[in-house]
Amino acid sequence: MRVLLSTYGSRGDVEPLVGLAVRLREFGAEVRVCAPPDEDFARRLAGVGVPMTPVYQSARALTKAVHAPGDLPRRAAELIAGQLDPLREAGEGCDVLVATGAMPAMAGALSVAEKLGVPAVSVTFQQLTLPSPYHAPLAYPGRPFPPGVTDSRKLWELDAESVNALFGEALNTGRASIGLPPVADVRDYVVGDRPWLATDPVLDPWLTPADLDPVQTGAWIQPDERPLDAGLLSFLDAGEPPVYVGFGSMPMHTSADAARVAIDAVRAQGRRVLLSHGWADLSPIDGQADCFAVGEANHQALFPRVAAVVHHGGAGTTTTAARAGVPQVVVPQAVDQPYWAARVTDLGIGAAHAGPTPTFASLSAALDTALLPGTLARATAVAGTVRTDGTTVAARLLLEGVG
Repeated sequence: MRVLLSTYGSRGDVEPLVGLAVRLREFGAEVRVCAPPDEDFARRLAGVGVPMTPVYQSARALTKAVHAPGDLPRRAAELIAGQLDPLREAGEGCDVLVATGAMPAMAGALSVAEKLGVPAVSVTFQQLTLPSPYHAPLAYPGRPFPPGVTDSRKLWELDAESVNALFGEALNTGRASIGLPPVADVRDYVVGDRPWLATDPVLDPWLTPADLDPVQTGAWIQPDERPLDAGLLSFLDAGEPPVYVGFGSMPMHTSADAARVAIDAVRAQGRRVLLSHGWADLSPIDGQADCFAVGEANHQALFPRVAAVVHHGGAGTTTTAARAGVPQVVVPQAVDQPYWAARVTDLGIGAAHAGPTPTFASLSAALDTALLPGTLARATAVAGTVRTDGTTVAARLLLEGVG
């Protein structure tokens, strides 16, 4: 069986496919991943022996660039046009296509599956793009919802209008170029009748009744056996557990001084600091031995050895920290990250920072909560409830559903 996994987005969109690809291969399937041509994505997939087809341009470069809200339809058109040929070539002879990532990328990938005549599965790593009476949709840049509108069904109607306005022309132009008819409702086309929700049901519970009944597989996490760097191990062994600070694939446009704020706030707690460079390019502000910086690292091995994790609130980092039983401080930057910050607070496993720009005072207050003994106890308890079989569930569904 041949499976094509397609995404366009940040590390949080690519990493789950690593886990699913490895599990599918263990079950005897042939797997290929289509993803942005970023070096770290290619290196990660090559490290587990999964072939990758590069699609469109660097996600890191695109994320770090400053865009006007009105540029979104143009960028969507470029993305869809840039993925059609690579996806069609990679998908020849495949038995099923799994589409995730940004909305226009999913729409383009599903169109390629339609053209190839193969079944496709639509997957999201957070539930906020799935219509539900229990949460509001995310507003797109430049298209805020009208003030005072709180009815969930009305908001989801407005969301469908926004998706069509932003991506409809781009998608249908791409579909026409490969001989497919236009799509009237882009969001409904992408979500489909039975989308997959690849999140943990404790961290991200899907509430019922709702119009949709997604398949919740659990989060897709690849067991990571990579050793920690010798320098990092030396730092960890040299004192009490540090506080980890990293914002993943977020460039932190809103806080040029994020490293200094974080280091000062952590030091004020009497703790050492472990910085992750990430796309925000965090670096130490001085040569003191209580601060150490790392690049790529195995979070599954690292997080159990830190006192707290300060991060942006991506689904993957939130889940990995929860599985490690370590308290969290979420400094949400965009999209679904405020939702994950709220879930961390609701579960009592950490603190949500108010807004994307930390100050010494605001981050110190959040750390005060995260470093309480009760928060650690709650994080330890929740860790034992997080599922670890997400990739197995998803792989078996794919193999059984198509075989």
